[in-house]
Amino acid sequence: MRMIDIIETKKRKETLSKEQIDFAVNGYTGGEIPDYQMSALLMAVYLNGMNPRETRDLTLSMAASGDQMDLSGIKGVKVDKHSTGGVGDKTSMVIGPIVAACGVPVAKMSGRGLGHTGGTIDKLESIPGFETMLAPEQFISQTNKIGMCLVGQTGNLTPADKKIYALRDVTATVDNLSLIASSIMSKKIAAGADAILLDVKTGSGAFMKTKEEAAALAKEMITIGKNAGRKTAALITNMDVPLGNAIGNALEVIEATQTLRGEGPHDLETLCLELAAAMLELAGKGTETDCRAMAQEALTSGRALEKWKEVVKAQGGDSAYIEDLSLFPKAEIIRPYRAARSGYLDRFDTEACGIAACMLGAGRETKEDTIDFRAGIVLLKKLGDYVEEGEPIAMFHTSSEQQFLEASRKMETAVTISGQVPQPKPLIYAKLTEAGL
Repeated sequence: MRMIDIIETKKRKETLSKEQIDFAVNGYTGGEIPDYQMSALLMAVYLNGMNPRETRDLTLSMAASGDQMDLSGIKGVKVDKHSTGGVGDKTSMVIGPIVAACGVPVAKMSGRGLGHTGGTIDKLESIPGFETMLAPEQFISQTNKIGMCLVGQTGNLTPADKKIYALRDVTATVDNLSLIASSIMSKKIAAGADAILLDVKTGSGAFMKTKEEAAALAKEMITIGKNAGRKTAALITNMDVPLGNAIGNALEVIEATQTLRGEGPHDLETLCLELAAAMLELAGKGTETDCRAMAQEALTSGRALEKWKEVVKAQGGDSAYIEDLSLFPKAEIIRPYRAARSGYLDRFDTEACGIAACMLGAGRETKEDTIDFRAGIVLLKKLGDYVEEGEPIAMFHTSSEQQFLEASRKMETAVTISGQVPQPKPLIYAKLTEAGL
């Protein structure tokens, strides 16, 4: 078999066999196939597409390229949740304890942030002592013991995807449904879950800018999951505004904990309850209505908060910080960003808000950048609120005057104030399952 023949097949809009896909993925991962040939194949796929069988075979081939977690030692149905990325998206720290408190094991591997989106592992590491790199046997043991464990992705999980994604990033082949879906689902399948819930974001702060694009991606991933023998469902959710009020690592841990106390922002609590209910439903805990009631009870009774404290303590974190949120270190500079005029907050460019938080020190542009866990933004106003000229819209947390000024200039492009009350948008647009919308 030759790579040039595989490229030729897809160039002619013909279907690739499983053997051809395996040959290309394994050869490129192992270094036998050069970048220029894989780039040519990726561009042929980008232009001519893949059918559902090809997409499934690509996903499974990438999933099999490295370590695959064996979670059979964990009792019960293991349900994983994946978000396609957003700003202020701290849901894993809320829904994990809710779902675990309802008796469904949460064995979750998460990633770090890059660009305008935050990563769960960075947020967890803002808790002093919290250990995110555990051996597989520790991961399984803790999940069995207390029902939940949150860790970073292993270095050898889906190496094919890491290599191929890096190439897509520099060859303008990122935004193809089959390639996006196979990248996400290969990691989820390799992580070993029995069922997968997808939180597919849409809007200014998401990779999928329209509801139609988000629904198409969700359908593609659900089809992959079904073909791979994993029960899969998706929620299409709004990322036209940051989720909750906090953007930044320690700030988001604080807000997630407040939400588990019943003191969090309404939008964050609402979305977390819906995601938790969908995970419980996938685990076979009952109807959608039953599962929503179970999730609500776990939150309001305080059982989810106690589970969160258990997880922090089990992974070496200082649980005193969860008991007393004022212990988290504060940034040197905490200063308001003020409204330039009076009127209604008509628009938040969520991506620009995320970039402004990065400029304050809360994120990274490259994998080598250092994060300031204290840095970020806390919104004081939300879409549709009326503000007076000079009134604080948000509080900026940073370590330098220069960072504050640069982030303020970026925030000017993010916020639009008008004389009209904006039309409200739903928090959740749709739910998709293997049965359809």
